[in-house]
Amino acid sequence: MENLVEVKNLKKKYGSKEAVKGISFNIKENEILGLLGPNGSGKTTTIGMMLGLLKPSNGEILIDGKKIEENRIETLQKINFISPYIELPKKLTLKQNLIVYCKLYNVLDIKNRIEYLVEKLRLEDLLNRVTGELSSGQKNRASLAKALINNPTVLFLDEPTASLDPEIGDFVRSFLENYKKEKKISILLASHNMTEVTRLCKTVLMMKDGIIIDKGHPEELIKKHGRKNLEEVFLKLSRSGDELY
Repeated sequence: MENLVEVKNLKKKYGSKEAVKGISFNIKENEILGLLGPNGSGKTTTIGMMLGLLKPSNGEILIDGKKIEENRIETLQKINFISPYIELPKKLTLKQNLIVYCKLYNVLDIKNRIEYLVEKLRLEDLLNRVTGELSSGQKNRASLAKALINNPTVLFLDEPTASLDPEIGDFVRSFLENYKKEKKISILLASHNMTEVTRLCKTVLMMKDGIIIDKGHPEELIKKHGRKNLEEVFLKLSRSGDELY
């Protein structure tokens, strides 16, 4: 499998503070990579740079072999994201929102693209409802439809199932698994749900204080650190910081 995303010696400074300290990793085609770490570890800053929202102080990010900074417009057409902290315009209906984002991303066949996502995400009954009146679970699926509207090759997921009930959370995870297999996209998943990460991710990066302190398959990390599950591994590494990768 090819590396659709390459991050090389990435750094970000804010004055004298170095939030990200020279990290490197790849995301392969048809892979979900987990990015874990306590608050303040540098995850959000890393994602911001990968989305082109923040300029790195050093290093480079390549999407499909092309540097983001040199091919910004072309690259942004290939990526998308979802975050529970960023909502769709509340006064528009879901259908209006999806049409707007189709136009922003230059989607050619708007009707068929919306129909495909509406069917896959069970949004038929929500299309003509005002987005601000949707429940948390409904907003989550609506945001996921937005994130896939341009058929991205790289998808960034920041807490994609936060605050969802178990049934909706399982639906979203199953959808992501199936969609990844169908489209062979690369996904970066930042989550504090260790069960979710264990289920979805082939490889996990553990960040702390701006560096990657360990990485590997969830089961390999559990065995390596002598713990029962990934949550215990997360707590061990977050609290001690002694096991450096």
